[in-house]
Amino acid sequence: MPAIRSLAISFGLVTVPVVVVTATENHNVNFRRIHLPDNGRVRNRYICEAENREVTYQEIGHGYEMPDGRIIPITDEELENLPLPTAKAIELVAFMPTASIDPIRIGRGYYLQPQGEVAARPYVLLRKALERRSKVGVARFALSGRERLGLLRVRGDAIVLHSMHWPDEIRDPSVVVPPPAKVTDEEIDGAMALVDTMAIDSLEVAEFRDTYTDALNEFIAAKREHRELPEVPQPTEPGQLVDLMATLRESVAKVQVARGEAAEARAKKQPAKKAKAKKALGDRSRSV
Repeated sequence: MPAIRSLAISFGLVTVPVVVVTATENHNVNFRRIHLPDNGRVRNRYICEAENREVTYQEIGHGYEMPDGRIIPITDEELENLPLPTAKAIELVAFMPTASIDPIRIGRGYYLQPQGEVAARPYVLLRKALERRSKVGVARFALSGRERLGLLRVRGDAIVLHSMHWPDEIRDPSVVVPPPAKVTDEEIDGAMALVDTMAIDSLEVAEFRDTYTDALNEFIAAKREHRELPEVPQPTEPGQLVDLMATLRESVAKVQVARGEAAEARAKKQPAKKAKAKKALGDRSRSV
């Protein structure tokens, strides 16, 4: 995993040198922009307005535009050396219970890797303190040209740093609150039954797939091989919801059937997996 930059966790008087590493991967299917009449690639060109000529990417920098139109040039080196206490540090400022963090505040995650043996002990010390207190750390740090609010939490044996939105970046949810609507206790119980039926222990054990990317790959393969394109499934037309309780009961029944079929399919796969593993073990022993 490529390192983004080197920082140091500031934990009271304890300093933990770490490397920031991306914790997620992008599996999206990427497209190229093309000229439709001839499928030719379309590329960006950078034009300098002052000289009216094309410039290279290496000639491009940052500038701040004043109200009068003047541009103040600012280099990457100057941004890196801003006089901030968080310029090269992850400054822990508080600790709080994990459950008290509103998930809407949490952004992208990064793994923090200790730099060498010297950083190992304080790294493990902080991780174990967070684990045993069931707390997360609130921090300030600088990344990608701005100071951010951060969240430190434990995942396995690693410490994860999440960027967080500042309070004024979260919009008021009242703009999407529905008009007053009455529901009965029986309907609430029915909805709770559906929630219980669909409950899982963790995202890791559930069989979730990116069906959009699967369908897109199949579509591209069909076009490449000049096969008939897959049919688009038609969504069910939304109808008038007459009996909410009957709909909830039907939903629970459908989930139960689907869960049973999924469990049966997994059970059928197990013997094949065991046979494959046994064969691989036998092949390995023969090669030895």
